[in-house]
Amino acid sequence: MITAIRRRLRNEKGVTLVELLVVVVILGIIAAIAIPSVGNIVENTRYNAAKADAITVLNAANLYFADTPTESSVTVATLKSSGFLQNAGKVPDTASVTKASSGENTISTASSASITFSGSKTLTLNAATITHINNDQRKGSSLSSFTIPPASGS
Repeated sequence: MITAIRRRLRNEKGVTLVELLVVVVILGIIAAIAIPSVGNIVENTRYNAAKADAITVLNAANLYFADTPTESSVTVATLKSSGFLQNAGKVPDTASVTKASSGENTISTASSASITFSGSKTLTLNAATITHINNDQRKGSSLSSFTIPPASGS
C-alpha cells in the first residue's frame, strides 16, 4: 500500500505550461473587465464628493444667514473666517452663496473658479440649490465638465 502511494507521488507532475497559460489568460480577461469599472466608480465618487462639499457650504451659509439676517450673500472665505465653515473641501474660497427671499439659498462658482474634482474634470455651480444638487443624477465618469443646474435641454 505504501509503495503504491510512493509510486503515484513520483509519477505526479507539476502544472503544465498550457494550464498555466490558460490561467493567465483568464486572469487577464477578468482584469480587462474589472479595471475600467473600478475607474468609473472612483470618478463617480469624486463627483459625488464635490456635490457634498457644495451642500456643506450651503448648510454653513444657512447658519451664517440665521446669525446675520441683514446679509444677502456670503463667500466661502467669509464663512471660514467667521467660523461657520471649517473646511470647504474642493469648493473654492471665491464661491458665493446668495440668500433667497423665499425658498432655498443658491451657491455659485465662477466658471474660471470651478470645482476641479478629478484631474481636469470640473463642476460649475450656477445658482444651484440643495435640491438642484440632490436631483443631479449624472455620473462623474461620463463627461469632463458639469454645470448644476444644467442648461435647459441637457
